[in-house]
Amino acid sequence: MHQTRLIIETLKLELRKQQKTYKHVAEKLELSEASVKRLFAEESLSLNRLDNICELLQLEFSDLVSLMEENISFTTELSLAQENELVSDIKLLLMAHFLINGLRFSDITDNYTITETEGIQLLAKLDRMKIIELLPGNRVKMIISKNFQWIKHGPIQSFYKTVIQPEFLNSSFTLPGEFQVFTSGMLTRTSNTELIKKIKRLSKELNEMNTTDQSSELEQKFGTSLMIAMRPWEPDIFHQLRRVEPKKHF
Repeated sequence: MHQTRLIIETLKLELRKQQKTYKHVAEKLELSEASVKRLFAEESLSLNRLDNICELLQLEFSDLVSLMEENISFTTELSLAQENELVSDIKLLLMAHFLINGLRFSDITDNYTITETEGIQLLAKLDRMKIIELLPGNRVKMIISKNFQWIKHGPIQSFYKTVIQPEFLNSSFTLPGEFQVFTSGMLTRTSNTELIKKIKRLSKELNEMNTTDQSSELEQKFGTSLMIAMRPWEPDIFHQLRRVEPKKHF
């Protein structure tokens, strides 16, 4: 499954590089665009369809595998010390965050209180951490894998939970561009699994939109966060009214 995911991610990268869209893929595979999006989201492309997409990109399947192996060498996770370094230096964290999201160095120094000298020092740190490769002219090349993840329950995730999440939720969610919904139901394990798949698909779609929008001018873009959480759960105020402790467990 891990290899399949890497192949699909490499395919997406090549499509973007060659400015090919899902519409081009749909025409090649003689499918609807919606069907192609679903195949990519579910990572369920057959070998025959992979071959056809490679043909569209003028690549041999072996070329795609080679590109995938190059991506594997990218940074997939930071060390505990590196994550601690990020959360202990807000300017370093800010620089990493915006570079990962496609902003130019000049965009960051023009809009935030970071001097060019400070910025170059921050870039050098991120280069040592193998998040970026620092190029001449303060240009950067991202060298983190598409499968990059923060350490589970590590410093970054803890920082998010204690600092970012409460601030994000401290909103009425009624302003333009804001939305909030809370829905409950009684679901089977099968429905729960299906819903989680759809949530993951939505998260991937946001990441793809973020990549697509990197070519847009900064004035047209807004920092946007999406938070979705789901769990089998009963509010304590209801649980206290139960006659007996339920025997079923998820």
